[in-house]
Amino acid sequence: MTANPQFCNALISVVADLASKLTTEQRYQRLLSACRQIFPVDAISLLKLEGNSLIPLAVDGLSNDTLGRRFLVDEQPRLEKILHSHTPVRFAADSDLPDPYDGLVEPDDTPLNVHDCMGASLYIDDLPWGVLTMDALRPGTFDDISPIELRTFISLSEAAVKAADLISALETRVKQVNQVTRTLLEENGQIDMVGISSQMLELKREIDVIAQSDLAVLILGETGVGKELVAHQVHVLSARSEQAMVYINCAALPENIAESELFGHIKGAFSGALADRMGKFELANGGTLFLDEIGELPLSIQAKMLRVLQNGEIQRVGSDRHIKVDVRIVAATNRDLRREVSEGRFRADLYHRLTVYPVHVPPLRERGNDILLLAGFFLEKNQYRLGVTGLRLGNDAKRALLKYDWPGNIRELEHLISRAALKAVTAQGRQSRFVTISLANLDISTVDLPQDNKLPQDSPVSTQAKVDLKESVEHFQRELISQQLVAHNNNLAATAKDLGLDRSNFYRLLKRLGIHPDQED
Repeated sequence: MTANPQFCNALISVVADLASKLTTEQRYQRLLSACRQIFPVDAISLLKLEGNSLIPLAVDGLSNDTLGRRFLVDEQPRLEKILHSHTPVRFAADSDLPDPYDGLVEPDDTPLNVHDCMGASLYIDDLPWGVLTMDALRPGTFDDISPIELRTFISLSEAAVKAADLISALETRVKQVNQVTRTLLEENGQIDMVGISSQMLELKREIDVIAQSDLAVLILGETGVGKELVAHQVHVLSARSEQAMVYINCAALPENIAESELFGHIKGAFSGALADRMGKFELANGGTLFLDEIGELPLSIQAKMLRVLQNGEIQRVGSDRHIKVDVRIVAATNRDLRREVSEGRFRADLYHRLTVYPVHVPPLRERGNDILLLAGFFLEKNQYRLGVTGLRLGNDAKRALLKYDWPGNIRELEHLISRAALKAVTAQGRQSRFVTISLANLDISTVDLPQDNKLPQDSPVSTQAKVDLKESVEHFQRELISQQLVAHNNNLAATAKDLGLDRSNFYRLLKRLGIHPDQED
């Protein structure tokens, strides 16, 4: 049997359209055009089932107003019969079933007393999607249609419709994700880096400079100083601002799944890998990858991270294929990485790769009256949250804020203002014209606060003894862990569970703190 060249060419065009950049409407219209090339039809339509109605998505040979109609299946016996049949349905020229297209075939004055009519249901994943209908003005037109060609075209139509739906869903999803990302970036961009101190002005100048390049950036600073905001500003001001900024907290990354999280995996790579999965590097391709708490990254992963930074290529876990990625790295840490390198906890080569452009974020205690500017920013946020107006600081509260040493930096200030605002609003009432936060509403030390009402104009020198926050925290961790180990007879698994820690993270913490119990796992 010789293949019909016209049929083959039409099928080739439909298949080619699957890989073409077309709108959903264009895909459907070209599908109908291909059908008219193969079969002798005067009118053809594609209708999708939505609820109990068939909605025309594309027509050819019918009047344009057909696209605005909704055909109730219960009221259209021909369409109902087509929809519920798994094989093509043809209606006799003298069928007494009303035709839904009477008066709709172009031109408008064309009589439809007798004609040829047939249709086929389209099923996607064994569920009815809709129908394809074909009409001819001359009776007997469809007598010579090849059943094989008809079934082939119907199957191809189902594939084309499914592909169009999937592409449309993916495009919608991508638009949604991009919009969410853009919105988040805009919101973060609108959260100006509040502060006019010399330290902050210098930091802003540095950000303006480094944002214009693709150099790796290492943001250094104490916990709570706003390193993540700096990273966002670097991204928002860069040429990659329209692309994604992907965040990953290295401190919360269990070692056993860190490689998969960063580089992805293929189906079957390990127990539980039920499908292929992209890692953070692939998700950030074209954009920025923010590695927060980079100092906590396990040494085994540091080596693989280094290869990615050197070659710009990743390998998913379980795969031999190399995937090229274009990612700008912005990392942050509150650790002294030089010290970590000297003590063997961080790779020197990775350290040098990350510190192409180091940026130091100053602690809050060094920023003088920026403290009050930030307090005003947080007060404004709390006014909105609490539904009040006139939320302000009393002079005694201002003096306390300026005098305090802020070991937790901006994050501590934000939480303190939120608590104080709630206390003040509760005490003074939401209906008050002004709600004033006093020293009594603040839960900070009042030692050596000045008694007069004069506010210092420059950054005051704290009278509190300087405390190494990191050493204090680590001392507390050692004490607590040691107590729990004794309580659990040095059973590491039980101790980790009782402390609410992932076991691999707990082991790393023990190593960092220099605790070496006899394991009874």
